[in-house]
Formats: sequence, C-alpha cells, structure tokens
Amino acid sequence: MEIPVELSRIIINETSDQQLIVLKEKGGNRQLPIVIGIVEVFAIDRRLKGIKPPRPMTHDLCATIIDQLGARIDKIVIDDLRQHTFYAKIHLRKDDEEIVIDSRPSDAIAIGVATNTPMFVADHVFDKAGQ
Repeated sequence: MEIPVELSRIIINETSDQQLIVLKEKGGNRQLPIVIGIVEVFAIDRRLKGIKPPRPMTHDLCATIIDQLGARIDKIVIDDLRQHTFYAKIHLRKDDEEIVIDSRPSDAIAIGVATNTPMFVADHVFDKAGQ
C-alpha cells in the first residue's frame, strides 16, 4: 500500500555533506527522515523558494527530457528500506505504457518537487523506518 506524503521539512547543515529532509504522511502522523546530499537538498530548497537558476539544473533537465520524449511523471514512490538505505521509483507514463525507473530518493524527490508530482511512501517502509 502506498501512503501519500508531502515534504515537511528541510534541514540544511552547510558544514556537512549529509542533509536531512522529512516526508510527512498526509492526513497522518508518521514522518520519514531521509539523509540526502548537499547538491540535492539545495536543488529542492531552491525550487521550493521559487529561485530559478539561469541555466537548467540536473533535475530540471531530467524533467524536460521526460516531457520532450512525450512522457509524464505520474508519481514518486519511496518503496524500500534495506540496510539503512532508502530506495525509490519514478513512475512515468508514455501513451498507455507505465515505465518505472529506479532512483535514489533524493533525486526522485528533487524531480518530483520540480514537476509538482505526487509522492508516496510504501507502508512497509514507514514500519521499517520506525524500528
């Protein structure tokens, strides 16, 4: 089962390479903290603040490529947690075909934020992360 989530918080520590984002269950209390890199956290933060760089950043470029190839991003899903590592999938649709792309959660979330795409977390991931 996939639980809809929203980006709740971004915690930036400029003295560290590891940054933190928190996804929150929509209509619920569960939260999922995910450690990501500084490049991805700044890409997400810029997008949320409406700061448009003079040239396309990597996540914007990916979204443009997907669009120009005639596909659309349906959803982002954080679908697994193994050995303290989160896994994600970007679900695309081209015509009537679903295409599922493996991704790091940070990249999937950055692309999702760039394209206003719904995000989900698999129920079992919330359970594993809470242990």
